[in-house]
Amino acid sequence: MKKLAIILIAAMAMISCGNTYTGKTVALTNQNDSMNYALGLVNGAQMKMYQLRNDSSMETVTEFIDALQRGYDGAIEELSEAGNIGRNIGHAIKNAEKNGLADNPAWAINQKIFFQGLVNGLRHDTTVMKAEDARNYFQAQYQAASALNDSIEPGKVVKGKCIYKVKTIALNTQNDSINYAFGYLNGDEIARYVLLMDSTGQMTKDFITNINKGLKSNVKNPQIVNMGEQIGKNIKDQEAQGLIGEPSLATDFVLIKQGFINGLLGFTEQMDGTQAGEYIQNTMNNIKYGSVKEDGEKFLAENALKEGVKVTESGLQYEVLKMARGKKPAATDRVKVHYHGTLIDGTVFDSSVERGEPTSFGLNQVIKGWTEGLQLMPVGSKFRFYIPQELGYGAQQAGSIPPYSTLIFEVELLGIEK
Repeated sequence: MKKLAIILIAAMAMISCGNTYTGKTVALTNQNDSMNYALGLVNGAQMKMYQLRNDSSMETVTEFIDALQRGYDGAIEELSEAGNIGRNIGHAIKNAEKNGLADNPAWAINQKIFFQGLVNGLRHDTTVMKAEDARNYFQAQYQAASALNDSIEPGKVVKGKCIYKVKTIALNTQNDSINYAFGYLNGDEIARYVLLMDSTGQMTKDFITNINKGLKSNVKNPQIVNMGEQIGKNIKDQEAQGLIGEPSLATDFVLIKQGFINGLLGFTEQMDGTQAGEYIQNTMNNIKYGSVKEDGEKFLAENALKEGVKVTESGLQYEVLKMARGKKPAATDRVKVHYHGTLIDGTVFDSSVERGEPTSFGLNQVIKGWTEGLQLMPVGSKFRFYIPQELGYGAQQAGSIPPYSTLIFEVELLGIEK
């Protein structure tokens, strides 16, 4: 079985309770506005779907948005590693008053016994229980509890604070032993991996102090709070590089924040999470590959005027290099072909000819330009197709093919495979 992990439920500061957030429309007057809003919206919608799937209450949303603002404003409390872990444990044990120890409602948190186990574990005191015994006992109890009915009434909570003093205590009940064992395991792990270099005792003092501060906080969901603060901080830190690292896009935190709020609250009047994600991708592709699209359109406009080039209603262009008298395939047929594919600058991106081996595929399994074009070809024919990006891969990157690329294929239809 995997080694039990230290409680690491991230949180760093108390929340404010005075803010009220609502879903609402915003003015999106240009691409920059829309990108900022969409970025917040898509991330908010993702959080609602995953991180907040079990609790998307207004209280949790408020905790996150308040934390997001603090992170952006640089108002995060700076803690040492030991202090941060201590604060997290304090928050977790505070939350265990409602949820039970290790989120098991049958295990009522006894903070006095848990913290005594923690401190004894920090000092590797084995009078009550050894680390190996604590681990084996807790694992056995955890496995047994997992097999029981979840609808168990929680026991009586015993509150207390963490005092850094080794002490031998009596474990009179199973619940006492579970609390002590879990505390001891956490203390033993922290001593080995977090406080190992604490030669002066200052790190340990910081750790204990922040446990007790965490116990006094009103944070409901420390993990969500920490996420909000870190996201806000990252947004601020990356402002100089431009939104999503794009210098032509300026960060507008007000719009990002409202996007988050709307995404978390499921407000989709202007766009939903899926639309926001597509908008971001398409806009970034346009910024990065807009010239590819323009060059392709110019190429096709000039190419359509050349002798021998035919243009279909969809915009597909083709030349007949060799016309045969065989049967034409249907859209549902499987065909065998030799082909050579290039970009308009001559760059080869795929070629069965160069590989020396024909390939087979269903006509309804390829890009639109191929599906349409090959139905024009009798078996034995060889055509050259000029495929607009709309009939190719569009805004998607396809291997070495940039988004919005016009594609050129020389195709020889070798046969129809039923």
